[in-house]
Amino acid sequence: MADSTDLDLPDLNSGQGAATHGDDGAAQLPSQSLIDEAIRTAVDLAPVYDVPVNISAVLGKTHIDVNSLLKLTSGSVLELDRKVGEAIDIYVNNRLVARGEVVVVDDRLGVTMTEIIKDGDAA
Repeated sequence: MADSTDLDLPDLNSGQGAATHGDDGAAQLPSQSLIDEAIRTAVDLAPVYDVPVNISAVLGKTHIDVNSLLKLTSGSVLELDRKVGEAIDIYVNNRLVARGEVVVVDDRLGVTMTEIIKDGDAA
């Protein structure tokens, strides 16, 4: 079984597969072969598009006994182990993958990722 790091995807940061700028400053589109390669890659990944994943955004943690938990009502305040404005952890399938900030979009809460966690960086 291939490891997820074995995927041969174009590196968009190097300009491969992305628009570049010529000597005259005009934007140049990627070549047809790079577009074809990206399409083949998308088709190859199609079987995993419907794989369910669990995503959790952890605002903070606290310890509370069951008696206190049962007394919580709407409007109760819980003290968490994080400060206001501190980055929250984003987990995918119980694995820390990113840190981010809480945002409000159209009266709904969301999370914007500010840092991607590499395998060795998760602490």
